[in-house]
Amino acid sequence: MEKSYCTAVVLAAGRGNRMGTEVHKQYLLLAGKPIVCYSLQVFQESDIIDEIILVTGEGEEDYCRKNFVEKYGITKVSRIVTGGKERFHSVWNGLREIREDGYVFIHDSARPFVDEEMLSRLYEIVRLDKACVAGMPVKDTIKIVDSECKVKDTPDRGTLWMVQTPQVFETKLVKQAYKMLIQDQEKQVRGESGGACRGGYTVTDDAGAVEIMLGHPVRMVKGSYKNIKITTPEDLEVGEVFAGRGNS
Repeated sequence: MEKSYCTAVVLAAGRGNRMGTEVHKQYLLLAGKPIVCYSLQVFQESDIIDEIILVTGEGEEDYCRKNFVEKYGITKVSRIVTGGKERFHSVWNGLREIREDGYVFIHDSARPFVDEEMLSRLYEIVRLDKACVAGMPVKDTIKIVDSECKVKDTPDRGTLWMVQTPQVFETKLVKQAYKMLIQDQEKQVRGESGGACRGGYTVTDDAGAVEIMLGHPVRMVKGSYKNIKITTPEDLEVGEVFAGRGNS
């Protein structure tokens, strides 16, 4: 089967308040290299990815081009675009820059340990199902609690997965979902019905947009337990171990 055109939209517009640093978490050094550069280099070296769109904070475009794209030789980055107020705004800004055909890999730059094997698994499934997401089965028992932290339910652990990125879609499918999401959000701002929440479910990731806006099923694909998101200082310590430094 002929290879389809694949674009990676890499999100690097987050503030990372939980990290407690002045520097955005995706720009922090991990084993001597900026976190954002790990995934950029994986996409750069991948035979699957043809193009990269980097989404960054307002006013940070030149900084990212000089310190990440040019310094680390990420030649597949065709555009650096400005992110939005919320994650879904940033995704939409990236999606508007890509071609209609093929597939798109949407990835949070704060997840530095994506690898080629993961991309291959996702690419294989998205060609069959048009929508898939990296993730892993949960290891711990999960409790659902109320506003007072009293346990309401204990769901079957066998049905629960931790959702990761990349989240991968047929491009025209996810663009349609996000167009509807943005239109609903604009209605909410105007005081009309809709918004980034439908039927009591808030859209918090790309799969949610496809599920809720279009009712399209999304397949879970095994990512990796190492595919962590660097959110807190503790995550950074774990990341140092995964990056090869250990405690040395």
